[in-house]
Amino acid sequence: MANETTVPALPCRSIDEIEEFYTALGFTRTYHQVRPNPYLALRREDIHLHFFTIPGFNPEDSYGTCIITVPDTGALFSAFAEGMRSTYGKLLISGIPRMTRPRKRKNVDNLAGFTIVDPGGNWIRIFPSSKDAIQEEPPAGKLATALQNAVVMGDSHGDHRQAVKILDGALARAQDTPSVDLVEALLYRAEIALVLSDRERAGELLTRVREMSPDVAEGERLTESLAGADDLETALSKAVAEESR
Repeated sequence: MANETTVPALPCRSIDEIEEFYTALGFTRTYHQVRPNPYLALRREDIHLHFFTIPGFNPEDSYGTCIITVPDTGALFSAFAEGMRSTYGKLLISGIPRMTRPRKRKNVDNLAGFTIVDPGGNWIRIFPSSKDAIQEEPPAGKLATALQNAVVMGDSHGDHRQAVKILDGALARAQDTPSVDLVEALLYRAEIALVLSDRERAGELLTRVREMSPDVAEGERLTESLAGADDLETALSKAVAEESR
C-alpha cells in the first residue's frame, strides 16, 4: 500500500488560542467541536494538525511533539515568520508560543530544521524531506562545532542553560574566529538570552554584532544571519517596552 497519511492529535489548554495562533501561520480550520469534548482540526496545504483539550492542562509541562518534513524549510519558515510579524508585530522568540530559526542540526544528519512551540506547548519540529535534503559536511571550526552542540541542547532538547554553558565557553576562547561563525554564535547566544529573559545580556550581544566591521562579511550567509538580528532587536525592544509599562 502507498499514499498513507498520518495526522497527529496534540493536547492543548484551549482550542481557541490554538486556532488563533495557527491562523496567523496560514492554517485554516477544517473541523471544530465544543461538545462533548473540544476538538480542532487545522490544515495548511498538506500539513494537517489536530488538537484536543485536557482540563487543567499546563503547556509548560507538555510532552506533545511531532515531526513535519517539507521540501523547503527556509521558505516555510519565512511564511510563518511573515504571519507572526503581521499578527503579533514581531517574530515570537521567547516564551510560549515561539519559533526558532532554521539551523543545521548535528543530531539530524546536519540538516537545517526549525521548531515551533505552539500555545499548547507542543514542539512541532520541521525538517527537509529526505529526497529534498542536501547533505553538507559538518563545521570544522571550534566555534562552529560548539554552536551546533548548543543548538542540539537549546533547539532540540530545550535545555537553554546548558546551551549557554557551551556557547559562553566557546565565545570566551574565540580569538581569530571567522566572522560568520562568530556572528552566528553571538546571535544564537542573544536569542537564548531572550528565551531566558536576560534582556541586558541580549542587548550587549546584539550591540557587539552591530559593531563588527562590515568588511569581514562573507556574502549571503552573513546577510541571512543579520536578518535574524533585526528580529531579535524588535523582540528585545518590545520586551523592554512591555516591562516598563
